[in-house]
Amino acid sequence: MTFDERLQNVAIIGAAGKMGSGISLLLAQEMARLKNKPENKDKNYRLYLIDINLDHLAGLQQYLRAQLVKAGEKACVMLREMYKDRQDLVENQDCINQYVEDALSFIRTGTDLSIVKDSRVIFEAILEKKDLKVDLLKKIDNLCGKDTLYLTNTSSIPINILNKEANLNGRIIGFHFYNPPTVQKLAELISADNTVQELRDFSLELAKRLSKKIVPSNDIAGFVGNGHFLRDGLYGLREAKKLAKDYSLPGGLYIINKISQDLLVRPMGIFQLIDYVGVDVFQSISETVGGYIPGEDLKDDLLKKMYDKKVLGGQRSDGSQKDGFLKYDRNRPVGVYDIDKGEYKLFDPQGWSGELDKKLGEYPAGFYAWRNLVADPKKSDKLKTFFQSLKSSNTLGAKLASAYLKNSKEIGEQLVKIGVAKTAEDVNNVLLNGFYHLYGPINDYI
Repeated sequence: MTFDERLQNVAIIGAAGKMGSGISLLLAQEMARLKNKPENKDKNYRLYLIDINLDHLAGLQQYLRAQLVKAGEKACVMLREMYKDRQDLVENQDCINQYVEDALSFIRTGTDLSIVKDSRVIFEAILEKKDLKVDLLKKIDNLCGKDTLYLTNTSSIPINILNKEANLNGRIIGFHFYNPPTVQKLAELISADNTVQELRDFSLELAKRLSKKIVPSNDIAGFVGNGHFLRDGLYGLREAKKLAKDYSLPGGLYIINKISQDLLVRPMGIFQLIDYVGVDVFQSISETVGGYIPGEDLKDDLLKKMYDKKVLGGQRSDGSQKDGFLKYDRNRPVGVYDIDKGEYKLFDPQGWSGELDKKLGEYPAGFYAWRNLVADPKKSDKLKTFFQSLKSSNTLGAKLASAYLKNSKEIGEQLVKIGVAKTAEDVNNVLLNGFYHLYGPINDYI
């Protein structure tokens, strides 16, 4: 079966979730493009979007319509070419409207798994729980033909485990989109030992069609992205607790978040990033990866306390940031959670947070914020100059940042050493493309 034949009948399970909705939009766009090719006009296309919550599915349909309109507005030239034989489509808006209706015409939503029985490709994007995924994959495979291919969006669970326990005989691969799938260019590709060649080839072609940069990862829990993110976040938590002896826990969290954003020149501090992903998701990654890698402590009691108190971060349906380790106003941190008091301590530049800023010291010469370097063609030279200044500085902030950089580099090198990543370049590519860092962790800066 060819790639295009596979894409005539596709299902996405967990379609209304954060990742599933983005994957649904990407597949709807590619299938609409295929459907409108002259040789495919008479072929039937189906995209089944399955979720357990009807209200969420209704929201998904609204999301898809709105996003397809936006995509159409950005692709008027392409749509003009696509509909060049349609004399009735005069204005650009006519083409956009037709594109949206074409894409929505082959989408079917539902909560009943049985509607996916004829699907040739199935994407799984449900909760990151191994037993739940295995049970789902077994149920679907009992409904579908034995040539159905499965792509799982798991970010942590070994593919060989899912393959073996769901008895898929190599018809599964890890295709790990990054959040949000419609924006992030990166996807990690993880094969089981016996993943069939057709699925490997399909995945590479899919990445090409969706304009995704593929970074391969070996099948070790957490893979490259979460392998680094988890250990980087745990390091931040542990450093914050060390600082709590002198500056209180909210003070330690404030300091580590600040230096991991500013002095590491990253788009977010580490606790803002954990909040963005979700404290519960980070906790789940911790437990999942920790369960497969004996001998390495990948859990943290503060993380568990935050989870137990239901201070979970994450995002609302409109994309705005929920409070987690930090409190947010218009998606900008304005306070930090005091777990002992069960309330947020608002930043006070004239008071406690201002005093901590003074203790961190002046930023080293050559400092630029991430946003000021992200589009700068000379950012590599500027980063090199700044990190040289950082290494020679004796301020508290510089010492903490230098240690953080060193630990990040050691995590990256360890991922290569234990065989998660094949090369240092793969580690760096994941952080550059999946986390929007300006430099890879394995570098000569530190």
